[in-house]
Amino acid sequence: MAKQPIIITGGGIGGLAASVGLARIGVATVVLEQSSQFGEIGAGIQIAPNAFHCFDALGIGDQARAGAVFIDSLRLMDALSGDEITAIPLDAQFRARFKNPYAVVHRVDLHGALLAFCVHSDLVDLRTSQRVTRYDQDSDGVRAITDDGHVIKGHALIGADGLHSAVRAQLVGDGDPVISGHTTYRSVIPADKMPADLRWNAATLWAGPKCHIVHYPLKGGRLFNLVVTYHRDVKEAIVAKPVSKAEVAQGFEHIAPRARKIIEHGENWKLWVLCDREPIANWIDGRVALLGDAAHPMLQYFAQGAAMALEDGVCLARNIEAHDDIPAAFAAFQAARVTRTARVQMNSRLIGEYIYHPAGPEAAVRNAIMQDMSPQDWYDRLEWLYGSMGF
Repeated sequence: MAKQPIIITGGGIGGLAASVGLARIGVATVVLEQSSQFGEIGAGIQIAPNAFHCFDALGIGDQARAGAVFIDSLRLMDALSGDEITAIPLDAQFRARFKNPYAVVHRVDLHGALLAFCVHSDLVDLRTSQRVTRYDQDSDGVRAITDDGHVIKGHALIGADGLHSAVRAQLVGDGDPVISGHTTYRSVIPADKMPADLRWNAATLWAGPKCHIVHYPLKGGRLFNLVVTYHRDVKEAIVAKPVSKAEVAQGFEHIAPRARKIIEHGENWKLWVLCDREPIANWIDGRVALLGDAAHPMLQYFAQGAAMALEDGVCLARNIEAHDDIPAAFAAFQAARVTRTARVQMNSRLIGEYIYHPAGPEAAVRNAIMQDMSPQDWYDRLEWLYGSMGF
């Protein structure tokens, strides 16, 4: 396409997916990561069929599957009564319907599958300690400017620099993210420290008033990922802050003992305060485009943040391959992605309110509706999301 590479700011899942996709069509990229090394913060992540569709499209499906745990079901439990509300089977029928499995994996393994390709590709230039603060452009290309005044020239620029994106700040200018006030605590423990009666091969959600607990196996079942969330109305964004077990347990006194003991077995808890942004209609500025959390950050409740970033990377590469003109390619990419990602953003908020955290009559309605749904009903509801990459 051009002698100059495409600049990608941010070496997370979305940025690397775009780099892999572009390398597959012969387009060089330079990936600018602000940290001192490429890596992922966090622990477990859920990978739905649409994410596997992306890995297959990027040519690294086998690598992505290698570190995954293929769970048997998605289980929704009532955290007050301790009873199961529903379970969505992820068996052969599910795989036949959606042409791919549902799995859970450690974020490091997922990111590593993308990073390994980039490290070994002559078309990918990986650079660390490069914090891009702004950009400028003209008809010849784009210049990314770092915080120390260094200028990197490219044919185009993709802002994949996350929730607090500097590229978005210049392109959109919509201020700080929306702080939900929901606090999420994460821990990873050896499987033998997980209560024996809860070592299910499932992604399990215990839903309660203003709170929930999630657990599922990782690393071939050798570890368990624990996620505990509570509405604490915190007003500031916090990332990976170490906290005590006593803090995590606050507010869970009313839930079933079987669920509550999961908190007691967690170790080395870390805190995040969940944030997102309002959906927007424009992610592009000439030769500059946003991708992933920089474009459409969402709450965790649909377990689709990484999948949407992967879809972005695949879609972007396909549109660059299909168009000779970068602004036209970016416009087509945006048109293909805005409605789908906004739907996931909005549904993530709704799911948090009406499935994860309702109380009283609202919780009773949730239970009644979900208990009446068959596996086929669930598959039909999820077809729009899992059935394809949306483009």
